[in-house]
Amino acid sequence: MKSGFQPMQLALLGLMAAILLLMAYTPLGYLNIGPLAITFNVIPVAISAIALGPLGGAVAGAIFGLTSFLQCIGIGGSSAMGVILFGINPVFAFIQRFVPRVLDGLLLGFIFRGMKKHANVYVSCAVTGFFSAFLNTLLFMTLLVVLFGNTDYMQDLIGGQNIILFVCTFVGINAVCEMISSTIITGAVGAALHKAGVIPAPDPAK
Repeated sequence: MKSGFQPMQLALLGLMAAILLLMAYTPLGYLNIGPLAITFNVIPVAISAIALGPLGGAVAGAIFGLTSFLQCIGIGGSSAMGVILFGINPVFAFIQRFVPRVLDGLLLGFIFRGMKKHANVYVSCAVTGFFSAFLNTLLFMTLLVVLFGNTDYMQDLIGGQNIILFVCTFVGINAVCEMISSTIITGAVGAALHKAGVIPAPDPAK
């Protein structure tokens, strides 16, 4: 099946993949705070989705998801929560770490396509960046609760709280920092890629 990707776009996807791997295997990608971490890996996923559409976003998301899962077994760093979840159920741990990131990248491609019909490139990229972090957190936490909500580990974390209140307090400042950084950086990088001709201008007629 023909992808329709231009050589410059394929080179960009390779660059984003390299950046994701660099972030995964160095302290650049995560800022660990308690059981969760502020992750900046959502930014290359957003940029891939902007430049290459849903397919490019999904590929970058898959790379992010795979490196996130590997942290559960101590490859490329270690996630305290991931190690525990892997010990409870390795298959569920893979699903919870991998699937949200693929869906995130896929959905971001459609979000950018929709946004650029109604806004300029910078705004479209910034909004896509925001949703990259927002959807990553939403999907990650949803599967965490669905797959592991009945385990002793999760029940101890929830501590009898309302589930929505638990999610909001649990992600807290981590999610806010991710959304702010992803919005600003993705908007700026997207605008630069537009000037370089990688991202086409909005087409009001579509």
